[in-house]
Amino acid sequence: MIQVENLSKQYNIPRKKPGFVGSIQSLFSTQYETKTAVDNISFQIERGEMVGFIGPNGAGKSTTIKMLTGILVPTAGELRVHGRVPHKHREENAANIGVVFGQRTQLWWDLPLVESFELLKYIYKVPEARFKKNLQFLTDLLDVGTFIHTPVRQLSLGQRMRADLLASLLHDPSILFLDEPTIGLDALAKEKIRELLVSINKEKNVTVLLTTHDMVDIEQTCNRMVIIDKGNKIYDGGIEEIKNNYGKIRTLVVDFKNTPKLQPIDAVISISNEGLTYKIQFEKDILSASKLISMISEHNELVDLSIQEPEIENIIREIYKGEDDKAGLQRVAL
Repeated sequence: MIQVENLSKQYNIPRKKPGFVGSIQSLFSTQYETKTAVDNISFQIERGEMVGFIGPNGAGKSTTIKMLTGILVPTAGELRVHGRVPHKHREENAANIGVVFGQRTQLWWDLPLVESFELLKYIYKVPEARFKKNLQFLTDLLDVGTFIHTPVRQLSLGQRMRADLLASLLHDPSILFLDEPTIGLDALAKEKIRELLVSINKEKNVTVLLTTHDMVDIEQTCNRMVIIDKGNKIYDGGIEEIKNNYGKIRTLVVDFKNTPKLQPIDAVISISNEGLTYKIQFEKDILSASKLISMISEHNELVDLSIQEPEIENIIREIYKGEDDKAGLQRVAL
């Protein structure tokens, strides 16, 4: 569905000289500074995949999304969305994709919500029968019926995001691009949006590319992540795979019957407790959880236990830090 090969995007930014004289000189001779927003990235996304596209601010996520939707023209590289070059076939591409930008809306501010949907029907040339069927299905799925006749400007942020999702799906797109769809939402509204995305993917087999800063969005909706930093792709793979490869630390949570007697163990990094509940951090590559449990239960009576997996947000932070460290070493070497 999406093919990206050696994609790059650069901007020429005017560089103004300081002071009044510099301002006058800039009127006659402008110097430019080249900024690379996306640097030679490649990836493919198959039909029906839900992929998290993540990175820190300024990493190039939104720039990539805008190239995939045809808003921006790449500086170099090739990309195809459903077999089309987005910026060369903008209308055909727009007819087969849905887009939701968390900070913008495609709805008409002063119109009742249902009239925005009616206008989109004409814009996308959706046949009446299909429009009614999709509107009914999506209204039920997204729970929009209670405010469908309310002007958009009176909707809460959570309601508007659901309405934007519905608007982006009215014309049966095969691909849905989401740029920070849960930004600014409360926990309940975020959870609702996540459930909706999974349902839409399951019911209509819509391919989803999701950018977000909320790692819970990724863990609850996607099974694959593409991570970029400073315009470069630094990871492309499964969520469980990244936990196994980068999340070396596990936490064993144990409830003891009595105050335990714990011997020093090389692979154990730290031990903390609240009463008789102990958290034991250990390196999984050196010591397995089953072996650790066997060792501590040999001289202690256990009431309950569980293994805490590393949080994906902490793993991503480690990856970013690793990339920054590598960049620092390269600068020192130079």
